[in-house]
Amino acid sequence: MLLTFKIIIVLLLLYMGFNLFKALFIMLRNDPNKPPMSRYLGRRVALAALALVLIIIAASVGWLPLNPRPY
Repeated sequence: MLLTFKIIIVLLLLYMGFNLFKALFIMLRNDPNKPPMSRYLGRRVALAALALVLIIIAASVGWLPLNPRPY
């Protein structure tokens, strides 16, 4: 279960990076016929929020072992 969870988080991070670079290329080309840059940046923010929620849920359920003492 832990390996599957880690793979999902890594795939979300890779897709966030893809959307970030897609927004960069849209910004540099400035083509009015293409979708706006905010579309891809909004997807990136939504996926970051989803990844954060998944990490919090996994930590509370016990799928993601946390360090009990940080020192």
